[in-house]
Amino acid sequence: MPGLLRWLAALCCAGLMLAQRAPVEDAWDLLARGERESALRLLQKIVKTNPRDAEARLMLGSILAEDRKHAEAIAHLSEAVRLMPRSADAHNALGEALSGAGDVDGARREFEATIALNPNFAPARVSLGLILAEAGESGAAAEHLDRAIKLLKRGPDLAFAKYLRAKIYTENEEIEKAAAYLADAVAMQPDFFEAWSDLGQARKALLDDDGAFAAFQKAVALNPEDPVARYRLGAEYLRRDNVREAVRHLEEAYRRNPKDQSTLYSLQMALRRDGQLERARLIREQLAEVLREIDRESQAAFTALRLNNEGAALEKEGKLPAALEKYREAVKLDPAHVGIRTNFAVALLRLGYWAEGIAELREALRRDPRNEILKKALADALAQAPPGIEAARPK
Repeated sequence: MPGLLRWLAALCCAGLMLAQRAPVEDAWDLLARGERESALRLLQKIVKTNPRDAEARLMLGSILAEDRKHAEAIAHLSEAVRLMPRSADAHNALGEALSGAGDVDGARREFEATIALNPNFAPARVSLGLILAEAGESGAAAEHLDRAIKLLKRGPDLAFAKYLRAKIYTENEEIEKAAAYLADAVAMQPDFFEAWSDLGQARKALLDDDGAFAAFQKAVALNPEDPVARYRLGAEYLRRDNVREAVRHLEEAYRRNPKDQSTLYSLQMALRRDGQLERARLIREQLAEVLREIDRESQAAFTALRLNNEGAALEKEGKLPAALEKYREAVKLDPAHVGIRTNFAVALLRLGYWAEGIAELREALRRDPRNEILKKALADALAQAPPGIEAARPK
């Protein structure tokens, strides 16, 4: 059984569930026989009959999470946590479901709660390590991953932990340690194509060109659809002057990720060396456009920040209408910046444009759904807005 259910099943087999046979054990039997839908229906019936059956909630939520039915899974697992607040398994299962639904902050809180209840809960440390690494907190991520690696036995979980830890070693330029961990990862899980691809990069940095080439080939053989693996193998073929193979793999990488700068650069070089001059010219033009687009986005973000700061200065001087226009232009240039949009919303509300201000607050909260300050600001605005009045929009 994959993921969450594997850990819950281990608990059941270890005898940590109720000694007297509970209704949920029939569901475990069905699941063990591969009768997933029957197990699901039985669990739904158990929960309907006894809403306080926390074990049934936990198992049902875990199955739903693996089926990517995130809202239903989170509802059942949240109730399981409420019923069993001291259960590390319930907190971890809820964390996995929240992570699958894209709620990174919520997942982080649940994994931290899991570890607080059970410091030796290795899967939670791996999941938390991944979240921390992606948030740029590599030091904290490394601590959790190192602890998990000591706790885990051989297998996919340990392979993944070592793969993540290798990324932090690479970030810190400890390439030999990264290569060793990646070699361990693929030894434990031979079909781990991402680890093979990263192992190729590590070997290349260590000047082991043949070892790198073999690892890149393995990664592509395992997953021909991955654009990163294709690019790395294509670039290595190009370095080895096998232009035809380089073009083949780089074209595949380009087809799957047509805006990747490295792929575009290597592909136009390979095409030119293969005599495909017109095609090379078109790819070179596309690369130039991608670079211009990146430059435009950077300039827009810089200008938006400048306009936002000018708006804040005008607001301090009491020149709110002028500040509002600065914020409006800033939002147009960088619509994803939650802070700028929030300043715009507050200025609208202060000027009495309730409908537009509330709409902007809702949009800011949609982009940052865990922001408690935004939630309170929206609640306050809704409470204070004049009833039944359509707010005029500023011209």
